[in-house]
Amino acid sequence: MKWIAGSDHAGWRLKRALVERLRELGDVVDDVGTDSADSVDYPDYGAAVGRLVAADPEALGLVVCGSGNGIAMAANKVRGVRAAVVTCELTARLARQHNHANVIALGERITGPGVAEAALLAFRDGQFEAGGRHERRVGKLATIEAAGAEPTEPADDASAAPTASSAGQSKP
Repeated sequence: MKWIAGSDHAGWRLKRALVERLRELGDVVDDVGTDSADSVDYPDYGAAVGRLVAADPEALGLVVCGSGNGIAMAANKVRGVRAAVVTCELTARLARQHNHANVIALGERITGPGVAEAALLAFRDGQFEAGGRHERRVGKLATIEAAGAEPTEPADDASAAPTASSAGQSKP
């Protein structure tokens, strides 16, 4: 399995341990940094991982910062990236199964190393449940992403969300 890993200064220790574990399992890991506690900006590393994952559909991404949130937001700015902040094995497994996540985001200040490793392995071994409602929902994410910042009306189906103009109105 191929991975792209990156972190800021607040996540480099956990990233290093997780990269080592992936390599022990025989996975190939391209670590784009950082490698110290010297202050750096998480958007640089989240975007770097996102770009490399988006360019290689076979690769998965691992990003770590203090909370996992900022670096995930940066990765998610890259078209084709579905980064999920996870805090345990269950959220990691569901991110892969239901959301077809291709980047796992962890917070070194939030998640301990044992839980983080279990989450990473659940993410690694998880498979997207293609077909049905999950595939439809991930397709809607891709449609939103393709539309950019322009709002669009939801599809006219039973799972469509209410629009601003229909919110609060009852349906006949």
